[in-house]
Amino acid sequence: MKFDMHCHTKEGSLDGKIMIEEYIRRLKDMGFGGMLVSDHNSYDGYREWKNSIKGKAYTDFVVLKGVEYDTLDCGHMLIIMPVGMKFRILEMRGVPIVALINLVHHYGGIIGPAHPYGEKYLSVVTTRERKQKYSKRGNQKLIEQFDFIEIYNACERQEINLSAEKLALKYRCPGFGGSDAHKLECIGKGWTDLPDFIRNENDLIAYIKERPHICCGGSFYESTFREKLGKWNIFRVDGFFIFNKLGAASKTRKRRKELRQIFPKYKEFQKNSEKFYI
Repeated sequence: MKFDMHCHTKEGSLDGKIMIEEYIRRLKDMGFGGMLVSDHNSYDGYREWKNSIKGKAYTDFVVLKGVEYDTLDCGHMLIIMPVGMKFRILEMRGVPIVALINLVHHYGGIIGPAHPYGEKYLSVVTTRERKQKYSKRGNQKLIEQFDFIEIYNACERQEINLSAEKLALKYRCPGFGGSDAHKLECIGKGWTDLPDFIRNENDLIAYIKERPHICCGGSFYESTFREKLGKWNIFRVDGFFIFNKLGAASKTRKRRKELRQIFPKYKEFQKNSEKFYI
């Protein structure tokens, strides 16, 4: 059963152009059985599905709840938490990667990098800050903590996806494929072949923890904003870096408050979160 495991909706992402219901209709017409809603630091797209659509229509289509999270130091991460698990902090950009991994795993979720060899500041391997902060061994230990790696992204070129696939093979990590769609014409251009028994987040988490080999693929989407900007795209990327830093800084106190509620022994949590920095 084909899933598009990277989708941005108008309800949940500032740069999303299409409502979630329209995505579902298009994916069903293309023969897909499900999708992962992965809005930027938001569950609003999934909330629209849960509150207004689920149970009323498309009962034969699986919609999984996820988020594409902007870390402070390692770019974008795809996160899936167990059914019913709600954390406001996953809608507050800026948690450092090691703290994020500890949080997700402590509560039974799974985490993996989106487009790991993509643009700087957005991708775990190419993020400049990460290269400066971690030793080589620290990098390896960090990657070993991922539950999956996005190995096919329809908005990334072939060489980028091939590098991601090699990374997943090296660490024997399951691969995801998705469109990274923000527009209707992009949806379904990336896919992941999952078993028919995947009906909710718990099913997916249990399956990924078995470390299966997963088939992924798709076709390149040539009409991204990056392609249109050409050499000027560097200004967009640098602009995102500033936007991400300012956004993270504005939520520092709220993040710390939320972490203290999640982990009463917050200082111990902080100490454990530093164990990968070697």
